[in-house]
Amino acid sequence: MSLRHTPVQWNRTKLVYDAVLAVAVVGFIVVFLRLAPEFADTTRPVDGAIQRMRAFGVCAFLMLTLILCIGPLARLDRRFLPLLYNRRHLGVMTCLVALTHAVYVLNWYFAFSPTPKLTALVTANTAYGQLLGFPFEAFGIFALVVLVILAATSHDFWLAFLSAPVWKTLHLLIYPAYAAVVAHIALGYLQDATNPAFALVAGGGGLVVAGLHVAALMTDRARHRSNTAAATAASDTDWVDVGPPEAIPDGRARIVRLDGDERVAVFRDGNRLAAVSNACAHQNGPLGEGRIIDGCITCPWHGFQYRLEDGRSPPPFIETIPTYRLRLADRRVQVHRTANPPGTPEEPLTWTA
Repeated sequence: MSLRHTPVQWNRTKLVYDAVLAVAVVGFIVVFLRLAPEFADTTRPVDGAIQRMRAFGVCAFLMLTLILCIGPLARLDRRFLPLLYNRRHLGVMTCLVALTHAVYVLNWYFAFSPTPKLTALVTANTAYGQLLGFPFEAFGIFALVVLVILAATSHDFWLAFLSAPVWKTLHLLIYPAYAAVVAHIALGYLQDATNPAFALVAGGGGLVVAGLHVAALMTDRARHRSNTAAATAASDTDWVDVGPPEAIPDGRARIVRLDGDERVAVFRDGNRLAAVSNACAHQNGPLGEGRIIDGCITCPWHGFQYRLEDGRSPPPFIETIPTYRLRLADRRVQVHRTANPPGTPEEPLTWTA
């Protein structure tokens, strides 16, 4: 936390996260290189360089699949949130693995090309008018370029420089990149493969990603309908139902959607309740997924803190977030739809069990 924007420092959690990722990647590559020859077609021997190329390619695809699964998994089960907070590290490592795959491709297939390797790659096959033999390399190039852009802009500097909405919109390119990878595999390796194993892996990965996103979407809509029904049942439509106070975990929050995409986080600290914007003033981190530490609401992304009673960071820090009014009606907590200006004092609501 800082008076102004500063790069986020490394901590033990991030180091452990990256160490586990590195060990997993190395372990997968080693296992793949050892097991792949046993399942290979003996009538079509494969060079060691091609095996390594495939190992890094499969690894990159599985890592990209995992990246797209983390978001919906975290919406379905809070236990996956730690993976979500450090997902950018996984994205950078996925980019490095994909780049290694691309280097093997260039150095093996175009090592003796009279033209530059990249030029040879994009001009070797230009049969864009047919499905069989379509230049699948174009999909791989597109996906790799997207991964490089996302990895290069993953640092907090770019999030602050571009603004959170622009940064998040840019990083949604991960979805067309994944679709391009699937097309790259389907029109490339799978058209010539005799072993159905990787076809099942590629198809299964796509189905898992799609299934988890549909499940998360349906869950979000069910929660939204529940909140809307509770709000409609309230006597005053300016107030939105949150639920009974005891249903909010102590030291944690319940996130409630208001109008549009606006969300408020209602925190409970013992018998005190306070409502603030769900977006952290630092980089729009989800405050409602954080917890109360030392009496302050603490953002799970980078540790920025805010007081319950006014949404202000403790001195000497200057960040502020909007607060909301709360009330009890029939033993249920309700939050007013209209936010107070950032840093406005709002005495926490007290209740007795």
